[in-house]
Amino acid sequence: MDWDNARVFLAIYRNGTLRGAAALLQIDQATAGRRLAALERSLDARLFLRTPAGYVPTAAGELAFAAAERMEQAADQLQRQMQGLDHRLSGVVRMASSEAIGSYFVMDAVKRLHARHPDITISLSTSIKLSNLTRREADLAIRNVRPDSPDLIHRHLARKDTGLYAAPSYLLQRGEPKPGTAFAGHALVTYQQSALPGWSDAFCGEPTGNGHVAIELNSAMMIIDAVRAGLGIGELPVHMAARHPELVRIWPQRAGSYDLWLVMHGDLNRTARVRAVADAIVEVFEQE
Repeated sequence: MDWDNARVFLAIYRNGTLRGAAALLQIDQATAGRRLAALERSLDARLFLRTPAGYVPTAAGELAFAAAERMEQAADQLQRQMQGLDHRLSGVVRMASSEAIGSYFVMDAVKRLHARHPDITISLSTSIKLSNLTRREADLAIRNVRPDSPDLIHRHLARKDTGLYAAPSYLLQRGEPKPGTAFAGHALVTYQQSALPGWSDAFCGEPTGNGHVAIELNSAMMIIDAVRAGLGIGELPVHMAARHPELVRIWPQRAGSYDLWLVMHGDLNRTARVRAVADAIVEVFEQE
């Protein structure tokens, strides 16, 4: 099997469309189609059914996926191991974090990094979805979930407090909620369930069952904007809310918390540029 053809097959399998696979691999759609056709010819099997809803794997496609995924894992492992021998303090390091962590912490880390190692380039992807470090979607990541994979190494960066906040305009109109009422009569600003399942079940220990979810978002920065706009009450990281002194903290005696972890694949621990980035991130959190 040609590995380039297998990569295209895996991308189509995971995205369900030729267009999505081509965008993921940064190739044109016609090339993706030709590579899939070449793989099917080499295997003498139809790997997908072309349907109006997208590409649906056949029984042969399901078998091919398992084999191609093992090829991908081996190729990724080889790249990580070779990268782990790299002692150059130059080149690209791919990072993944949420938008809020990127804005509030990563930028300071990059500034420190470039003062020491200006030839290192950071490629930062921001999303609350977890990147797959084993598949080399990133070299290192900052997460609020401790990894359980034995292939990943991690370091605890910080525990951050959260609090309940609202805009003065909202409180003027609705007043403060009463503890023990599960936010009855109040509007709430929260994450989308698909983004962070269970987040909106309680704010700082107070159930939200009697509240009305005014808006669901997939970004902490947008949640802050929605709370500032007076759309409802939100549970916000205290360090982020502190940058918006116009916000009013509700029930300041009650707080939640979450942890932040720096995560990388064990094969990259000895890569000089990755270590340099990791050190700069740790330094920012230690000196906060």
